[in-house]
Amino acid sequence: MSDASASPEKIRILITDDHPAMRQGLTSAIAREPDMELVGEAADGGEAIEKYRELRPTVALLDLQMPNVDGLEAIEAIRKDFPDANIIVLTSYPGDARVMRALTLGATSYLLKSATLDEIIRAIRASLTGRHVVASEIAYQIALHAGSENLTARELSVLRLAAAGKGNKAIGETLFVSEDTVKSRMRSIMAKLGAADRTHAVMIAVQRGFLD
Repeated sequence: MSDASASPEKIRILITDDHPAMRQGLTSAIAREPDMELVGEAADGGEAIEKYRELRPTVALLDLQMPNVDGLEAIEAIRKDFPDANIIVLTSYPGDARVMRALTLGATSYLLKSATLDEIIRAIRASLTGRHVVASEIAYQIALHAGSENLTARELSVLRLAAAGKGNKAIGETLFVSEDTVKSRMRSIMAKLGAADRTHAVMIAVQRGFLD
């Protein structure tokens, strides 16, 4: 849809999700609202960035887990060029680390795909008044881990390789560090996550959104 055909009094919405069925459901819900209109759809983060620049929607609904360019990268790129962009994350992936990353990058609200269509519509309207809407189960996770130390970029690099099944020696060779350094970072990771061992650390990291 072209920008020229949009009605300025309506809430103009861009949907980004790699699942056609999800886009279709949201499109149907938006079509029932007299004060809203769909101005565009995108299937990945790269397309979302292009569509946002072209269409300048009032609100962008954005998934996080997508091929090519993911939602976090898209949020960062859009907010860099459009600091006032109104971006609502709508995703299947909770986890306090992922949520905080999205909010820090500039997402205005964070909902799960398990939300009802009415809840999503209310969140769209709420965002126009400056209200931030965060799903209750996500808010609980944020509160639960409030004050927890974040993993550093170096620790995350070790954890990603551990999640891929590499041992300490192979991780060290890949990262060009000593095996002792890898062990030290792994001890720090387990302490921060409250993990009993490296397998447990990977599991917790996935649950909290440090790893996909």
